[in-house]
Amino acid sequence: MILFFFILVFLSILLLFYRAYQNTHKVTLNKVHLSHIDSDQLQGPHLNILHISDMHLEKISVSPEQLYNKLAGEKIDLIALTGDYLDKKRSIPKLIPYLNVFNKLNPCYGVYVVFGNHDYKLKQTDFERLRNTLELHGCKTLQNENETIMVEGSPVHIIGIDDLHTKRSNLQSSYKGLRDGYHLVLTHDPNIVLSMKDWHFDYLLSGHFHGGQIYWPKPYHLAKLGRKMMQMNMIKGLHYHEDKPFYISEGLGQTSINIRLGSRPEITLHQLSLNIKMREKEVQTAV
Repeated sequence: MILFFFILVFLSILLLFYRAYQNTHKVTLNKVHLSHIDSDQLQGPHLNILHISDMHLEKISVSPEQLYNKLAGEKIDLIALTGDYLDKKRSIPKLIPYLNVFNKLNPCYGVYVVFGNHDYKLKQTDFERLRNTLELHGCKTLQNENETIMVEGSPVHIIGIDDLHTKRSNLQSSYKGLRDGYHLVLTHDPNIVLSMKDWHFDYLLSGHFHGGQIYWPKPYHLAKLGRKMMQMNMIKGLHYHEDKPFYISEGLGQTSINIRLGSRPEITLHQLSLNIKMREKEVQTAV
């Protein structure tokens, strides 16, 4: 009887791990529309952004082909990649097919990149190789820098804040020289939001938490990544802090062990109205 019980427990655990591994293949495409509360005021230019974070190429179950098939036919103006591509130099060549997919999607304003804490685990020479690989394949890397694009005559400032987790973020450098316009922040660690009371942004994209990755029964392991945000239940999806909207991606890959419980690999499409002057509302759908 005791032996039967242990066999049953072992098989249950085995089944749970199998299902958790299968979850890593079930990528979700989420669509987020930020618009005025009064829809009659929805006029002016829009920007459609593909956001991908935390690819973690050492443990990723979503192939470049699967990624392209999920996104083919979508209107994409700009691609934002918010860090944690890999942490081993041998994985750098594995990134190239994904970069080819991003170029094949033909975003008219290009691909913008920031780095995460896992990327900085590389030796400096290997990190330079990673950055060069990204830039050779059409990506614009931002490390506490900003760049301005014009969207139908409206200035959009893309602000790349370097990784807070590894203490590389510098808000003053990131915002240097900015004037009026739409402030779009790209960063890896969403905890930076808690330090941005005096720094304006219209929208911020981040990752880092993997949606908990193992969100069962609660993502207690996230405490070391952001205890305060965990207590505020800011782990994934769209949130507001001091009336400013920001999004935390669940990420495309995994770390440590290649399983997911209570979370899914995520691709997100964000439609932004560039003349927002009041708090936005969320409309989010999963495809």
